[in-house]
Amino acid sequence: MRSNFAQASLTTLRSGLIALVLLPYGAAHAQEDPAQLNTVLDIEMLYEPVEPLPIHGETAVELLEELQGKHYVSLEINDGFSSQLFDKFLDGLDGSHLYFLKRDVDELSAYRYTLDDALKAGDVTPGFEIYNRYYQRVLERLIYAINRVENAIPEMDFTVDEYLSVDREEAPYATSLAELDEIWRKRIKNSVLSLKLTGDTDEEIQEKLSKRYRNQLSQVLKTNERDIFQAYLSNVAKAVDPHTDYYSPRDSENFNMQLSLSLEGIGAQLTTDEEYTKVVELIKGGPAERGSELKAGDRIIGIGQGNDGEIEDVVGMRLDDVVSQIRGEKGTTVRLNVIPADAVDESGATVVTIIRDTVKLEDQSAKSEVLELSYSGEDYKIGVVSLPTFYFDFEAAARGEDDFKSSTRDVRDLLEELKSQEVDAVVMDLRNNGGGSLSEANQLVGLFIETGPTVQIRYSGIRNGFTRAFGDNDPEVTYAGPLAVLVNRTSASASEIFAGAIQDYQRGIVLGGQTFGKGTVQEIIPMDFGQVKVTRSKFYRISGASTQHRGVIPDISFPDFYDAYDDIGESSLDGALPWDTVRPVEYRPYYSISAMLPQLQEQHRERIEESPDFNYLIDQIERTRRYREREQISLNQERVKAERESNRREEFDAENMRRFLKGMPLREWQDEEAGEEEEATSVAAVDDSDLPSGEDTQASENDEIEEDDPLLLESGRILADFIALNGRRLSAIDRLPGDR
Repeated sequence: MRSNFAQASLTTLRSGLIALVLLPYGAAHAQEDPAQLNTVLDIEMLYEPVEPLPIHGETAVELLEELQGKHYVSLEINDGFSSQLFDKFLDGLDGSHLYFLKRDVDELSAYRYTLDDALKAGDVTPGFEIYNRYYQRVLERLIYAINRVENAIPEMDFTVDEYLSVDREEAPYATSLAELDEIWRKRIKNSVLSLKLTGDTDEEIQEKLSKRYRNQLSQVLKTNERDIFQAYLSNVAKAVDPHTDYYSPRDSENFNMQLSLSLEGIGAQLTTDEEYTKVVELIKGGPAERGSELKAGDRIIGIGQGNDGEIEDVVGMRLDDVVSQIRGEKGTTVRLNVIPADAVDESGATVVTIIRDTVKLEDQSAKSEVLELSYSGEDYKIGVVSLPTFYFDFEAAARGEDDFKSSTRDVRDLLEELKSQEVDAVVMDLRNNGGGSLSEANQLVGLFIETGPTVQIRYSGIRNGFTRAFGDNDPEVTYAGPLAVLVNRTSASASEIFAGAIQDYQRGIVLGGQTFGKGTVQEIIPMDFGQVKVTRSKFYRISGASTQHRGVIPDISFPDFYDAYDDIGESSLDGALPWDTVRPVEYRPYYSISAMLPQLQEQHRERIEESPDFNYLIDQIERTRRYREREQISLNQERVKAERESNRREEFDAENMRRFLKGMPLREWQDEEAGEEEEATSVAAVDDSDLPSGEDTQASENDEIEEDDPLLLESGRILADFIALNGRRLSAIDRLPGDR
């Protein structure tokens, strides 16, 4: 039987491996039947309500028992829970208020305070009734859209000044069909305009959009009881907290695949963003990440099989169907038509070719490099250890294999290699590390300290609030020199435990952005029909502070591109458990880093004020934030063209100014409309007489200069300052006199 700590480690590892495969929300379906593209557009003929099965009610009762008996927080299934579930379910179905009418919500509100009673009685009919109303409204909207694109494109006027609202989450529900039609008229007009700006004719636009919306219609018509049951019970679980979830048997199979250590595909995590499939994250070492063409934030609008297969439009397609087309056997080719994250519309789409491969845990192993840095008249060698996840092969370890994969083992070996190269300092790069095995995080801290506690875990429920500390009992120290930990907003869970412990011990300097704030542990519990993932405990730092909700605040903050987004991090999740504290445990700091921070921060500030890379990143974050904060989009063709050209030029000028200040070749301006290259005549086209003699000031796409990561370079400079403040290059565990 596993110890509590080992169980926490296992469930945390599982959470950290979720992004290893392409798996969507909902059940998988086959590609649409081409005959359905000619579906008769009659709601009376198309809509048929979906009914629950007896097993669904039985499972609902069992789910409530598991949630009430095992969740970290004491749970009451009452009217308050029912109201919260009602809102969450409606928001999950129609968060942008594009389908339900106000009268729909008013009628469905009869269930607001009765969902709890129905669930206790094993009745999921109310959930099906809510979903069926949504299902009907989606069909009606698709019928409207198809009729519109097939009959009204020639009459659309793109010279008038009218606007489409971007964010409708706070907008009221439409009070009539006419009002909802007007919202959709503008949405469709925007889609038409996006394609017009790519150069498509009205006939081509009609063909593309008709096929797109009819594809969507055929997918929606495949809605079945499994989809509705999964959606409803998942929301029941998530009404408790955002990391608690229910998986039906079909989704349980997919979820368990996500825990596998060997997967075939392109190595990307996808999500649905409006009508698009968006890339959330590229898996380290996967084929998509290795190819470097696909990026997080890109939107996939088409998929082609092989090197010459026709690219099929997938805008509006079910996520699981998109995934099924992208996944495939190792060695086969898939072509993705994507809108880059920084592109305004489909006119910027490009085709990315990826050869599918096996995404293994080994591909996510820790890696190291050495940065050579000249700074303040001295040369430094900075070792960098990049760790994408805290991995541990439980099955191989249980079988007694000696060479099972372990992040701590790998990092220990890398540190020994770096010491043999006589590095002056080490940076542990945990950016985008979503967590993994808690026991690995605990042992990893032990590579840098003698002995001592590393994390506290508070259990609730049947353990009645018991808190236990775990730590490192091995006095051996693998690396004792100057250390920094680099994190960002997507560093989560076990990453936060490691960074928090290093910060509390003042063993190293934490740099970067505020971390995610996931300070909870989940456990997978099998059920008769599916399985439930339940939050069972919370993490706390040895200082007593929780990592939940707030995460770890760096000692020195760097610009973080995720600062442009206000919907990333635990604090953005509805129902997230709060931040709190427990009693601290005894521990002794290693260095007086807190006393050095004011000077280190000031030296850092002076450097980045003059840094082309940092100023460019800050500017890029601001541009992205400004773009995301738009409240409306113009539907005037000339205005949109001008805005898009202005955005392109602003980005071009910023990049060329960065290059100029660094003495790098400048890029040439590509006139989008004429398709002709011309020299930039903007702020970036400055006098080049100060550039190094004989250097070519124009850069071609195939002649890019490989640059070091500016955040890693700055981390190295901060460590150099730290070394200088101590008057020597620290090479052994040696607490300063004031810390004794």
